[in-house]
Amino acid sequence: MRLSQITGMFLFLFMFANITPTVAQDSWSLQRCVDYAMKNNITIKQQEVQKRLSELTLQQSRFGLFPNVDASANGGFRDGRFPDPNTNQNVTASAFIANGDVNLGGDLFGWFSKQNTIKANKYDMQANSFLLLKARNDVAFNVATAFLQILLKNEQVKVTEVQVQQTLSNLENTKKLVVAGSVPESNQADLEAQLATDSTSLVTAKNDVILAELQMKALLNLGFELPFLPEIPENITSLPVEPLSEMAPEMVYSAALTTYPLVKADQLKIKSAEKSWQAAKGQLYPRLSLNASVGSNYGSKVYDFDSVTNKLYRVPFRDQISNQFSKYVGLGLSVPIFNGWQRRTNVAKAKVNIYNLELTRDLDNQKLKQDIYTAHANAVAALQKFKASSTGVMAAQKAYDFATKRFNLGLMNTIDYITTQSKLFRAQIDKVSAQYDYIFKMKLLEFYRDQKISL
Repeated sequence: MRLSQITGMFLFLFMFANITPTVAQDSWSLQRCVDYAMKNNITIKQQEVQKRLSELTLQQSRFGLFPNVDASANGGFRDGRFPDPNTNQNVTASAFIANGDVNLGGDLFGWFSKQNTIKANKYDMQANSFLLLKARNDVAFNVATAFLQILLKNEQVKVTEVQVQQTLSNLENTKKLVVAGSVPESNQADLEAQLATDSTSLVTAKNDVILAELQMKALLNLGFELPFLPEIPENITSLPVEPLSEMAPEMVYSAALTTYPLVKADQLKIKSAEKSWQAAKGQLYPRLSLNASVGSNYGSKVYDFDSVTNKLYRVPFRDQISNQFSKYVGLGLSVPIFNGWQRRTNVAKAKVNIYNLELTRDLDNQKLKQDIYTAHANAVAALQKFKASSTGVMAAQKAYDFATKRFNLGLMNTIDYITTQSKLFRAQIDKVSAQYDYIFKMKLLEFYRDQKISL
C-alpha cells in the first residue's frame, strides 16, 4: 500500500472520529454525579443495609427487657385407661381431651447484663452510621477523582487533535514543495508516517476517555450503554485549590481526627466492646426471675354425680374450664456453678476483643496519618512537576517555532523537524497531566481535612 493511500485512510479515520452525534444529550456536572451516586452506588447501599441490621439488633435487645408471654393449646383423642381430669380417678373410656395455658416469665435482676447489651448495640448502631457516612464520603471522592480523569482525558484528546492538525498542515505544505521540486519526496513520506503515528495517538486518547467514562458509570451504577456527557469547565486553572502552605500534614491530620468518620466509628466500636464485656461479666452471677401461668383442661366425657337426682351427668365445657382453672406465680433463682468454663471464657474473649479493637483504631489512625503525609509529599512533588512542565512547554514551543521557520526555508530535514514537533507534543501532554495531578493531590488533602470534595 502506498504512503499516499495510508495517509488517505488516516484522514478518513480522523474525520470519522470527529463526527458528533446529533442526538441531544444532557450533561453531567460533578454535583449531579455525586447526587446520583449517593442514591444508586452499590457500596453505599450495602452499608445502608448494615446500618439497618444494627438498628434491628438494637430494637430487639430493647424488647428483651419485657417479659416473655407464651400461650399453648393441645387437643387429641384418647382411648383406654387414663385419669379423669375432673376426679383424678383412672377410668376406661374414649374421649377428646384438650388443655391450654398462658405462661409469663421475665428477669427481675440479672446484674444489668441486658442493659449493657442494649448500650453495646446502641454504640454499634452509631458506629455503622459513621461507616455509612464514610462510605458516602469515599464514593463522593472517588466520583470526583473519576470526573477529573475524564476532564484530563478530554484535555489530552484536544492536545492530540492539535498535533494531528499541525502534522496535516505540514504535510499539505510539504506536498506542494515536493511538487515544486523544492524538497525531496522523502520529506513527504516522513510526515505521512508521522501522521499515522499521531492518528493512532488520537484513537488511543479517545479510547482513554471511554474507559474513564466507564469507570464513572460503575461508580454511579449507571447503565454502561447509556450516554455520558461530562460538563467540562471552560478553564481548568479556574478550579479553586487551597494554597499548599495552608495544608501542612500535621494540621490536616489534627483536623481529620475530628472529622474522619472511621475515627469516630473505631471509638464507638471500642465503647460497644466495653459494654459487651460488662454484659458478659453479668452472666457469671445469679439471676432472679419471675414466672406466672394460668391454664385449664377439658374432656368430652367428664361426668359428675348429682346429689339431688342421684345420677351422673356430663360436665359442660364452661364448668370444666372453671373447675379446673389453675394459677401459678413464682420466683426463680438461677445460680451458675459450672458449664465447662464457657461463661468465663466469654468474659475473657470480650476483654481481648476490646484490646483488638484498640489496635484496629491505632492502625487506622496510623494509616490515616501516613496517607496524609504521603498525599502532602505527592502534592509538593506535583506542584514542582507542574512548574517544570510549564517551563518545558514554553521552551519546546520556542524550539518548535524556530524549527518551523527553518523547515519552511529548507534548512532543517524532516526527521529533526518531526522530533522537535514531538517534543512539543509530549511537553504539552506532560503539562496537562501534571496540572490535573496537582489538582487531584490538593483535593485529596482537602478531603482528608474537611471530608468534602468540590471542583
